[in-house]
Amino acid sequence: MSDLIKLTAAALGEKIAAGEVSAEEVTRAHLDRIAEVDGRVHAFLHVDSEGAVEAARAVDARRAAGEKLGPLAGVPIAIKDVIATKGVPSTAASKILEGWRPPYDATVMTRIREAGMVMLGKTNMDEFAMGSSTEYSAYGPTYNPWDLTRIPGGSGGGSAASLAAYEAPLAIGTDTGGSIRQPGAVTGTVGAKPTYGGTSRYGLIAFSSSLDTPGPCARTVLDAALLHEVIAGHDPRDSTSIPMPVPDVVAAARQGATGDLTGVRVGLVKEFSGEGAEPGVMAVFRDTVEALTKLGAEVVEVSCPHFQYALPAYYLIAPSECSSNLARFDGVRFGLRTGDDGRNSLEEVMSLTREAGFGDEVKRRIIIGTYALSSGYYDAYYGQAQKVRTLITRDFTSAFEQVDVLVSPTTPFTAFELGARTADPYQMYLADLYTIPTNLYGGPGISVPAGLSDGLPVGLQIMAPTMADDRMYRLAAAVESTVGTFTPPAL
Repeated sequence: MSDLIKLTAAALGEKIAAGEVSAEEVTRAHLDRIAEVDGRVHAFLHVDSEGAVEAARAVDARRAAGEKLGPLAGVPIAIKDVIATKGVPSTAASKILEGWRPPYDATVMTRIREAGMVMLGKTNMDEFAMGSSTEYSAYGPTYNPWDLTRIPGGSGGGSAASLAAYEAPLAIGTDTGGSIRQPGAVTGTVGAKPTYGGTSRYGLIAFSSSLDTPGPCARTVLDAALLHEVIAGHDPRDSTSIPMPVPDVVAAARQGATGDLTGVRVGLVKEFSGEGAEPGVMAVFRDTVEALTKLGAEVVEVSCPHFQYALPAYYLIAPSECSSNLARFDGVRFGLRTGDDGRNSLEEVMSLTREAGFGDEVKRRIIIGTYALSSGYYDAYYGQAQKVRTLITRDFTSAFEQVDVLVSPTTPFTAFELGARTADPYQMYLADLYTIPTNLYGGPGISVPAGLSDGLPVGLQIMAPTMADDRMYRLAAAVESTVGTFTPPAL
């Protein structure tokens, strides 16, 4: 294993800037690592070797010409396949988009390129980001580098696994109900969901428009903050983008790394006291909370009574929005087309295309959402779920009047074995039990490694008020300074 792939993104950026190593050398080291281990991990759906080397050489040329570049210039990055990348396959891990090459970049991708970062390729995911284990990819599952018989989380398991397997130092994910944080937790990496609207959704293949949030995945908190700084900020092409300055998340991460939390008020959510969670997960959580008090934090219990309704509310709101968003995949304008032999009507071609192109989980959610939005049921289901969403927002608002941040385990359990929950959708949905409320509220959340349970990673979730992303980075960096980082067994 090359020493280069073990370095943090921040360290790689510094070495490239100092001329100690070229961007091309760093890129080739990671491409070699992908070639070595991805046959077993399957983190990537597409590796853009030629494009990556070309981009790295361009960075080296710009630096040689004396151009001033950012701290992540020349650093490789993996991109979740739900992000549109110009000229590079973008499939959302679905057969219905197999081979589609967008004619444009998502805003997140544009900012990554402007920062001089090098895209290695597109990572595997649950189809259209619908899942919690990356087992619902049309192209096969991703495997957890900690134990190749276990799931890497979802929907962004490919991005998280690429980090844990040292195939990339940074990755981009998207978080609709926990799809950045939950994979981070079960792979021993850092996953951050920014404030909704703090990162642009333009060019993101939509699942649930009021919930989807692109965000950074990394092996350290500082690396996540550096990537967050690159991709965040107002975008006029996204009507939900917030026209406000990005909090100084990098400074917050550096401050937290000093390990001083004096004056920080941390709230324990009473409703997340451990019912249904594995004992090992709760033991790690309690130890981490104790560590926070030793760093000077004031820890108090707060009640968020409507959090118990977050899971059912989410599984009405998200499928309803997905049934609308996925209506565009009709076999007419782009992507897969089935049954167009001159004998079938347009409606029949649409039906045959969707039958062949969508997987079972996507079909399940489309059907649920269409039913919830149908005449006579809208008020009873979708309307009621939106009322619950308002109550959950009020719970957060009330809690943040008492504390600066909230903490909980990221997931109720460690990585489970592949196939263990695919036959029971409800058990699969429980993986996002602790992460969903933040999405319904719209605030930021981060998962940081907190320890091990039976040799598998456990994550601590930190939740903050909207546009106070810096608070979660400060606390996460403090946890990291105490607990350290975790390295999976060698592949």
